[in-house]
Amino acid sequence: MVDGRAAAILHWYASHARDLPWRKPDAGPWAVLVSEIMLQQTPVSRVLPAYAAWLERWPTPAALAAAAPADAVRQWGRLGYPRRALRLHASARAITERHGGEVPGSLEALRALPGVGSYTAAAVASFAFGQRHAVLDTNVRRVLARLVRGDLRPPPNPTAMEVRLAESLLPVEPGLAPRWSVAVMELGALICTADRPRCPDCPVVSECAWHRAGRPVDDPHRARRRSQGYAGTDRQCRGRLLALLRESDGPVPAARLDAAWADADQCARSLASLVADGLAERLPGGSYILPR
Repeated sequence: MVDGRAAAILHWYASHARDLPWRKPDAGPWAVLVSEIMLQQTPVSRVLPAYAAWLERWPTPAALAAAAPADAVRQWGRLGYPRRALRLHASARAITERHGGEVPGSLEALRALPGVGSYTAAAVASFAFGQRHAVLDTNVRRVLARLVRGDLRPPPNPTAMEVRLAESLLPVEPGLAPRWSVAVMELGALICTADRPRCPDCPVVSECAWHRAGRPVDDPHRARRRSQGYAGTDRQCRGRLLALLRESDGPVPAARLDAAWADADQCARSLASLVADGLAERLPGGSYILPR
C-alpha cells in the first residue's frame, strides 16, 4: 500500500511534472546517465540544450568512446565543471570496453564507472532500469528533512539516517519506487524550494512536520556555507583559459594564455590546475592543448 503522503505527492506529480526529455519513455539508460551527469550542480534550463546537442552528436556510449577527450570538452562548452565531460567520456569508454556498449544496470557496475558516485548510480538504476533504490539528491533531502524531521534543511552531507529514512518511504509496488523518487525530486525543485518554499501549493503541507512546527529557522549555532561569487575567482580564470583552448584548432602559446588574465600568479595557478585535472596538456616548447 502507498501511504497518504506518497499518494498525495504522486497525485500532484501526475499533473505538475515538467516535460523533460530524460523522463520520456524512450529515454534509454545512456540518455539518463548523460542527464544525471549534466544536472550535477547545474540548472535544468542550462542543461536542456546541452543535453540535446550531446545526444545528437553521441547517441551511444560507443560513439562518444570513439571521440577524443578534447571533443568532449569542446562539446561541453560553458556548462560548467568541465571535468564532468572527461568523466562522461571515460565512462563511455568503460561501458564500451567492459559492458559491450550497454550501460550496466547493477548498482555495483554503475558505481565502478568513472565519475559515477552513489547518487548517480542509484538515479540511473532507478530511472533507467526501474529498480527500487533511494535517490537522494539535494531536493529530495530537503523535502524529507522538512516533511518528516521538521528541519528547514538537511545536514551538509548525506547521512546513513537519511538513507534509511528514504528507503523506508519507498513504495513496495513494482515500478512505483522510481516514480515516487522523481516526484519528491520535482516537489523540491518546484514547491519545497530552498529559499522561498511555496507551502500553500504543497500537496502534503498538512503532514509536514516543519510547517506544523511553525516553520522554525535554522539553529543559529549551525554553520552555514557562504556562497562564493564568480567574478575574479580561480573558477572564472580557469573558464577563460579553457575557452581559449576550446576555440583553438591547435596548440595555444603560453603567452596568449598569460595575456588572457591580468593577475599573472592567478593565471599560472589556474593553468596548472587545468593540467592537473586533465583538462589541458602542456606540449614541449610551452604551448597548451586540450587533452588528447
